[in-house]
Amino acid sequence: MINWQDFEKIDIRTGTIIEVTDFPKARKPAYQLTIDFGPLGIKRSSAQITHHYAKESLLNKQIVAIINFPPKQIATFYSECLVLGVYDENNDVILLQPDKAVSNGNKIG
Repeated sequence: MINWQDFEKIDIRTGTIIEVTDFPKARKPAYQLTIDFGPLGIKRSSAQITHHYAKESLLNKQIVAIINFPPKQIATFYSECLVLGVYDENNDVILLQPDKAVSNGNKIG
């Protein structure tokens, strides 16, 4: 079990995907995402979401991500945040996203 102080350490924010590219060097099929977190800046992430999402459908999509992990190197790419999703019955990721438009960088609570 975690306590409230542990939860408060996780910085979960909304952002908008502004660029999507293929990531051929990833071990599992993935995209490289560039995400606008408003006043918190632009961050990049690798996401294994190719099963449910075409690149074009991801542009301008709002997502939810953890932004205070240290950068993680995946092949030659540095992922700066963790885009959140739910695993379906086949272990493919479905993105978490707000059901109404909100400002980029808004904190989840």
